[in-house]
Amino acid sequence: MSDFDAIDSLLAAVGPEAELPAPKVRQELRERARLSKAQVARALGVSPSTVTGWESGRDPVGEMRTKYAYLLDGLVAKFTADTAPSAPPATEPAALQAPAAAEALPPSPAPDEGGEGDEVEVLAVSEPCVLCGHPARTRVAGFAQHLDPADCQATVAAPDKLTTQPAQPETAPAVKPPSRTPRTSARPAERSKGPARRAFQEPSGPGDLISEAVKAALAEHHGDVEAATAVLLKRAIPDAMRLLDETRKGARYDVIAHPWIPDILKKQTSRGADQIWEARPKWTRRELPPGRHEVTALDINGAYLSALKTHLPLGQLEHSAGLPHDRRRAGVHLITPPEWEHEAVLPNPIGQRDEPGPLWVTEPTLRLLLRLSGPKYGLCAPPEIHESYTSGATENLLEKFRIALKDARDTAIAEGDEVTLEYVKAMYAKFVSTMGESNYNRELYRPDWMHIIRSQAFSNLWLKALKAHDEGLMVVRAMGTDELHVTGDWRGVFPEGRGVTEVKVKDTYTAGTAGHTETEEEG
Repeated sequence: MSDFDAIDSLLAAVGPEAELPAPKVRQELRERARLSKAQVARALGVSPSTVTGWESGRDPVGEMRTKYAYLLDGLVAKFTADTAPSAPPATEPAALQAPAAAEALPPSPAPDEGGEGDEVEVLAVSEPCVLCGHPARTRVAGFAQHLDPADCQATVAAPDKLTTQPAQPETAPAVKPPSRTPRTSARPAERSKGPARRAFQEPSGPGDLISEAVKAALAEHHGDVEAATAVLLKRAIPDAMRLLDETRKGARYDVIAHPWIPDILKKQTSRGADQIWEARPKWTRRELPPGRHEVTALDINGAYLSALKTHLPLGQLEHSAGLPHDRRRAGVHLITPPEWEHEAVLPNPIGQRDEPGPLWVTEPTLRLLLRLSGPKYGLCAPPEIHESYTSGATENLLEKFRIALKDARDTAIAEGDEVTLEYVKAMYAKFVSTMGESNYNRELYRPDWMHIIRSQAFSNLWLKALKAHDEGLMVVRAMGTDELHVTGDWRGVFPEGRGVTEVKVKDTYTAGTAGHTETEEEG
């Protein structure tokens, strides 16, 4: 956004605000039009949970308020035109009651014809037209669409129902035909004359959102891979949110996108951190057996992508104290971790921590400790749980989202499509990193999810270290989410490749002299 765009948005926010109907009326208008929250959200560029908030009493501000009011005003105008009620509903504000004379207004001229009209925005990357669904390079009043109806007529199944010139009402003054073909979509009263069922075009599927975005970016930049990739990386966050909305269609439950958050999940200072401990591994084996050892540094593919499959709380976190762990819930927990007696050969499951005593950990860390303390492993004592903030949870909340990204990643690797590969990586990495306190993603504020997904990635790496140890490999180092150093025949333990269930070689080196871990890299 340029400085002038930011100023315009600021001025719009402090200027006269568009009038909105009561929240109940907003919902009734949408349901009467048989529009889903996802459809409205996609048209306005927000998430369905945001629409839920608007229909529950929260009001949008600035430009988004204007667009939302424009949509509601259009629905009111359509229903007023389709039916002739004796009196408007009592709950509708007078400002949103479409006057009977609205249909008598002549079509608004395009901006370059001297009239005020709707603002036309030229898009850097094509978006699906709201009328025909095919790529359009312009956006009118917030809706991507073709300015020339002929572009739509070439793709719509019944072009004879679309007119290249809006019909002039008998009461309207004669208007000289413009030198160019006008838009088919203008003000709400005129929009009611078009095929209303095409007002919001349904995407064909999550996978198509990714492929179509890549195709449009490449077309926009005439096949320039670097330029197309740069544009896609900048769009990764809003595109990931749109993909999330698409994969949430038909879900059995709504997600609270901006719940109340306890203080432990809030940053203590503007540049500081909150109180959650993610258990990030940062471990190097202190001593190696005497002699020189060939070490392979393995790179774990798609660590954050795999970590999207984790137990996430659905709603607002609720406090409890003195209760045992409930596997049907998820959140963050204040625990006293158990002593770890295997530091010589395996990293501590809670990571490298200097201070003793209780600490706040996430659901994956707690579940890992409980698992390791169970009869199958018996590697430590159970952690002591003091208090928790949890909500009802599911492990499959982001599963369709994860699968869509995984499938796109697999296809890109198979086809050597580096543009899509980098785009997909940016989508899931930035999705995770911006769902906390971020200025880049205002549609989702779930720092609890962010910590849980990160911790799940660390937990997954720790379990790979345990698997290597149990299979007879010597674990030399474990770092972050995706780096595991081992000696021995690792190919007999981990499949090699670029898939999310596979690993690839990051580096090889020799280490160890007379029982020390001093390393000497060879390549």
